[in-house]
Parts: sequence; C-alpha cells; structure tokens
Amino acid sequence: QVQLVESGGGLVQPGGSLRLSCAASGSIFSIGAMYWYRQAPGKERELVATITSGGSTNYADSVKGRFTISRDNAKNTVYLQMNSLKPEDTAVYYCNALISPTVWEKPDDYWGQGTQVTVSS
Repeated sequence: QVQLVESGGGLVQPGGSLRLSCAASGSIFSIGAMYWYRQAPGKERELVATITSGGSTNYADSVKGRFTISRDNAKNTVYLQMNSLKPEDTAVYYCNALISPTVWEKPDDYWGQGTQVTVSS
C-alpha cells in the first residue's frame, strides 16, 4: 500500500521561509511526475509546482521566483522550498504523485493528507 506523508508546514511571518517534504512509502516500483497543490479556505485547489521524473520543473505564476520544487529519487521524496512567503500563500499544501506499485501496474494517482501553511504576523 502506497502512502504519501507531508511534513514541514507551520506558522511563519511574511517574508519568511518554509520547506515542505513529502515522502512516499510502501510498495513502489516507480514514481513519475510529482506535484505540490494548495487549497486556501473557500478556494479551489490549485497546482503550485510540478517536477517530472527527469527533473524538469514548472511553477504557477504566483510562486515563480519564490518557490523551488526538487526531488530525491533515492528517498522517494519531493520537497517544496518556499521563500519570501506572503499572507496569500496561506493554505493547506498537498503533494501528489503518479506511482506504479509494481512493474505490472500502470501509474496511479496518490495524494498526501495535507500540511497547513499559515503566513501571518
């Protein structure tokens, strides 16, 4: 059974930094693209950053130049370094990944439980 577990959220002042981690565990044959999403109260979930299995990255315009997504394939972990945080970055952050549990199975969509990030003075 595959699980994604996020960590690293918390309360930070505007202009501060946080680093989120998301570790995949369980039966894993391969991991494709990995993603960070966020959902603020009363808003739809939005895609924040993407990293492919080859390391190519893409970002939402609202976080470009401030957030950096990276991955450690040996640890089955994806990270989101968030700098110059703003109050509007406040949200629950979720990781998402396309994972094949075995060589016989196509990639499936897995989600973490979410971690709260609050940017406030």
